[in-house]
Amino acid sequence: MRKEVEFTSIFPETLEMMKGQGVILLAGDPPNPMTIGWGTLGYIWGKLILTVLVRPSRFTYTRLESSTEFTVNLLPKAFSRQLSLCGSKSGRDVDKIAKCGFRMEQGIKIKTPHIQESSVHFECRIIHKNDLLEETLDKGIVEKYYPQKDLHRVYYGEVLGVFREVDERMNG
Repeated sequence: MRKEVEFTSIFPETLEMMKGQGVILLAGDPPNPMTIGWGTLGYIWGKLILTVLVRPSRFTYTRLESSTEFTVNLLPKAFSRQLSLCGSKSGRDVDKIAKCGFRMEQGIKIKTPHIQESSVHFECRIIHKNDLLEETLDKGIVEKYYPQKDLHRVYYGEVLGVFREVDERMNG
C-alpha cells in the first residue's frame, strides 16, 4: 500500500540515491524506464519542483516529448542490476520493463505508472522544459560532461505527489 508523504521528508534519501545508485525516470506510453543521477528538488514559481535532465539522443527523450508527465522511482539496493541495465541499454532495443521484471502500477494522481517495486515514487506534471546552451554553461562543465556537445534538455516537473510503500501489517 502507498501512502502520500511530505516532499521534504524524502529529500535526503532522494539526493543520496541520485548521487549513488541512481533513480528510475519513467515516462511515455508505453513507459520506458531510464536510470538518472542528475536532477534537482526545490521550490520554483510557488510550486514543488523536481527537474530531470535527459539528452536528446536517449529514447526516454522521445517519451518525455510526447508526454505531459513522468514518475521518478526510488528502488531498494537489491535492484542494482536493474538500475544498471536501465542506465546502459536503450528502450529502442530492449524492453527494459520485461528484462528487469518490473511490475507497473497505475499512477495515483497521474496516468503515468510507477514501478511497484519502488520504495518511493514521485508523480510529476511537466510545466516547463528548456535546453542547456553551451555558450551559457561554465566552460569546465562543457569540457568535462559534454565533449560531444550532446547537451541535456531539462524537464521541470511539478510534484503532484510523493508516495512511500508502507507495510500494512505494521499499521495495525
